[in-house]
Parts: sequence; C-alpha cells; structure tokens
Amino acid sequence: MASSRAAEFHLATFSVDVTIPIGHPCMGGGIAPARAVADPLYAKGFVLLGGDKPFVLVAFDWCEIRGTSFDRWKQALAEAAGTDPQRVLVTATHAHDAPVMDEDAEKLLRDMEATGAWQGIPPPDPAAPVQAVSVCQPAFNEECIQRVVASVRESLSHAVRVTHFGTGRAKVDRIASNRRFVTSAGVVSYGRYSRTIDKEARDADEGTIDPWLRTLSFWDGDRPICALHNYAVHPMSSYGGGKISADFPGEARARMQQAHPEVLQIYTTGCAGNVTAGKYNNGPPGNRTELAGRLHDAMEAAWANTERTPLTHPGFKLALMPLGARNTPNHTEALVRQRLAGGVRPFARSEAAMGLAWYERVKRGHLVEVPAIEFDPAHVLLLLPAEAYVEFSLFAQECRPQSFLMVLGYGECGPGYIPIDRAFEENDQNLNDWAWTPPGSEAVMKAAIREALK
Repeated sequence: MASSRAAEFHLATFSVDVTIPIGHPCMGGGIAPARAVADPLYAKGFVLLGGDKPFVLVAFDWCEIRGTSFDRWKQALAEAAGTDPQRVLVTATHAHDAPVMDEDAEKLLRDMEATGAWQGIPPPDPAAPVQAVSVCQPAFNEECIQRVVASVRESLSHAVRVTHFGTGRAKVDRIASNRRFVTSAGVVSYGRYSRTIDKEARDADEGTIDPWLRTLSFWDGDRPICALHNYAVHPMSSYGGGKISADFPGEARARMQQAHPEVLQIYTTGCAGNVTAGKYNNGPPGNRTELAGRLHDAMEAAWANTERTPLTHPGFKLALMPLGARNTPNHTEALVRQRLAGGVRPFARSEAAMGLAWYERVKRGHLVEVPAIEFDPAHVLLLLPAEAYVEFSLFAQECRPQSFLMVLGYGECGPGYIPIDRAFEENDQNLNDWAWTPPGSEAVMKAAIREALK
C-alpha cells in the first residue's frame, strides 16, 4: 500500500568565487584580457533533494561554457550531488569581462601553433610569426570544477527542508531593447549594441523584448531560502577594458543579497542573443549603477509579488536537439580551418577555434539537451542553449500560456548565436561571426521547445 505521507524535500545552496586570474582571456580573447578585478565572479546554485533524483542548478558569472568543458561541469556536479548529468542545469550570465571556457577550442589553437598550420593549410604568409592567442586556461577551469564540487558536497550536509516554491514577476523599466530597429528611412538595422551612441538607434522603440523579470524561490513554510532571478538582456554596460566584472546584474544581485541576507540570491540571463541595453546605455561607467538600480527595483517588486505553492513532486522532461553546423558562404568548415591557421587578427583565430570545435562536436553526432523542470503543470523552468534570440523564449511562453514559465538561456554555448530565420533573411550583421548554426535552426529549436514543454 502506498504511503499517504507527502514527499519531503530539502535544498542545499552554495556560492563559490570563480574569479579568473589576471591575464586570463575575457570573452574567449575577443576583448582585453583580465587586468584588474572590479568585482568578483561567482558560481551560485542549489541542489533540490527529494522525489526521484536530485536537481542541480548553477549559474556562472562567466561569458560562456562550451563543448567538453560544459560536459565536464555537468558530469562532475552530477557525481557530487548523486544524480544524472541531464538533471544538472548549467548556465552562464554572458558577462563579457569574464571567461569563455572551451578547452576543445584551446586545444585546437595549441595544436595549430605547434605545427604552424592546421591539417596542411598554410597561413597566407608562412614567414610571418604566429601571434599567440588563447580562448581560456583549462587548468583554471579544472581548479574551479574541484572548488565548486567541494562546495556542493559540503552544502549537502547542511540542506534545509523545503515545503513550498514561490513565483513572482515584475516589469523592468528602461533596460532591454532589441538589436533590431528600423531607421527613419525605413531601413532595418541590427546595430543597436550593448553600448550605443547612435541617436537614431537610441530613439527607436525597444522592439521585441521580454519585459518581465521572473523570480523563482524556495521556502520552508514562511521562511525563504533561495531566490532565482531571470531576465533577458545582454548583461553589459561599460566593458572591454580588462576589469573583471559581473556588470550591472551582479551589482543588482549584490543589492538583493544585502537587503535579504538570509536568502541566497542567484541571477540568470534569459534568451538575450538579440537583446541589449543599447537604447538606454551609451557606455559611461556610471550607467552600470543606474541599470543595476532599475534591475534591483524589478527584483524587489517580483519578490514582493511572490506567491507560494506547496512543493509536491517536481517532474523532469528532456528534449534532444540535432542542432547542426553552419554551411553558408563565408561560413564553411574549410574556411573556418583557414582562419584558424592564418587569421590576420588574433581573435580571428580564437573565434575560428571555437567555431571549429562546434563543427567537430556536430560531426560526432552530438545532440543538444533541452531540459525542463516542471514543479507542477502551471510552473516550469526551461533551459535553452547558447545565445538564443528572445523570440524563442516568447515562443515557449506561447506553448504554455497559462503557466509561470522561466526560460534560462546560455546553457550549452558551443553553437554561438541561435537566431530566428528572419535575422538571416535581413542580413543581421551580428551573424557574421560567433554564429555556427545553419539557417533553418528556428524550426529545430521550436520543435525541441514543444517537446520539452508538452
């Protein structure tokens, strides 16, 4: 006879400093390497125990985690928590003054430099020295894995009872804007970046965004334990000078932590591949504090609006997605290999290494995981890969219109940008690089979202 006793759940929380060392590349080598620490980077997360098997969520103040590095994190955390890697949700906030962890790309660079070329493809000028370039430091990544794993294991001995989960949301005032805008001449532009000084771009309307910040929390009766905040915007204000930082979301989270010291505060970025603060940010350092204040206000409002629901038996669904590799003019594997061997700019080779690492992963038959935790039919947490465009988050909400649906972006980041088809058709210039999925990926992504949410 089945017991009528309700399942008991516990939550273990952890927060670990994962600040990169001075000299470590930022954004995979795309901007200045780390020269100073403006504020530390953290890996913050929880383990939810009870029911079938534990769930783990960890959010990094890093730019991205890719390929084998992503797999390594999931496997190590699963072993630490006693669960399956599929139930480990790893996400990055995508801060740019922070690292891209991709040991596959780093190995490609080191192999290329050891031979002077890649698989027989010579650089354009064989006499020119190969300028050293790096994506990341794998040894530091491994050090962080061991540090976070130790913290997870230690946290399990202090897990506290959870009886309820909470959900709240609030509209965010004057932060997000879509990269896409229409000029006064009727021309479509995708040139509204995180830091935008062009008056026309800043005067244009916000475009397609998700205006809501959502907060998922865990409670023991009326005592809050942990709050997970989520908002879809590139987390950059003033950046690129080598000052390590979690930027304005990190500052907003710190304010919440100070205001609610008994509750672990976690921040995650939603589907923000084509969403920036550009309409409201022209780049001065002071804008970081202003944007942080607006985000913090939304966090407080969502917290005040939180409604609690008894936690009974969370479910789990997983879609496996065959997201392919790009094969369009100027974006073929052969051309990427040539850029790896002979890119004029150092970052051209670094980016080529990241792109080629994705091509190799796809050729091995890799399927991208799209996991969803269903706390009950009306409350769902979904993780999507890479720099997915915001339209995928909005589509997910259309699939479950009556649900509180929190959509995290920047899971497995190897694919780079994952745009909707219209962006290819309108020649979105952001897809000239950092984009290794083919046209037609929109349908593949939507099919996976439907599968995870059905």
